[in-house]
Amino acid sequence: MENNLISESLRRLAIPGRVEITTGHGQLPLVKITTPWSTAEIYLLGAHITGFQKVGEPPLLFMSAKSWFADGKPIRGGVPICYPWFGPREGGPGHGLARILAWELVATSAAPDGRVTVHLRLPQAALKPEWAALRTEFVLTVAETLTMELIATNTSADQRVVIENCLHTYLQVGDIHAVSLAGLQNAPFDDFAFGANGARRAGDPAPLRITQETNRVYPGNAATVEIYDEKLKRLIRVEKLNSQSTVVWNPWTTQAMPEDWGANEHLNMVCVESGNVKQNKISLAPGQTTALKVVLSSAPLK
Repeated sequence: MENNLISESLRRLAIPGRVEITTGHGQLPLVKITTPWSTAEIYLLGAHITGFQKVGEPPLLFMSAKSWFADGKPIRGGVPICYPWFGPREGGPGHGLARILAWELVATSAAPDGRVTVHLRLPQAALKPEWAALRTEFVLTVAETLTMELIATNTSADQRVVIENCLHTYLQVGDIHAVSLAGLQNAPFDDFAFGANGARRAGDPAPLRITQETNRVYPGNAATVEIYDEKLKRLIRVEKLNSQSTVVWNPWTTQAMPEDWGANEHLNMVCVESGNVKQNKISLAPGQTTALKVVLSSAPLK
């Protein structure tokens, strides 16, 4: 461990055998978590979860082998936090500021039953004036499941703040051709693939199989999504609370991607994202709090 790069205040938050504070790729601060059931990793850059793996299973989260790990650049894969906006925005980075800013690690705890909880906070001073009233926290609980909670509070005394939030979860699969997604049947969606520009489509009556570039936003949708992976013989569940938008994305080989993406990486991933975006954006009244919660779990596919 590069101890000279880790502050004393961070070192004090380590828990022997459970929470290790170290440096990761690009010499960025990294929190490694170990429980009886699983391991996880989260970078302070972007409060970005880059790993969750249950004992005896392949990784649950997909990471691009070409991802950047550098200050001011987003990490590709894992669970990017898209906040306080989603998608492109004039004068700002795609998918918001949160994923390119350094977060503060404020607390760690290990429960007697083996669960580990990590609490991070986004420095308000790092936000532009438009968003400076937002107090933002991210709470990660690692056990047999991975629980993520993104909490935003409008601390303004008299001004509303309009936000979008999304946990942009990249899931690892054995072969995208042998994957189906259940839970979104018959749900209408807005299509952003192939330049469709958000055209409304009727929902599919059968579980979704991805065979081409897919970029769908399911508005007004709080359903749990199940990913059936025939090759890895695994079922992944994406369960969510206080989320009215579901996004399903795979760039295939037709969407233009930046240099941090491998040519064939679409074969081993699918994004099932949970949040409140576009028409489901949130208007926070003064003093109001919203908490987006997502639980990832897996089981053998029977």
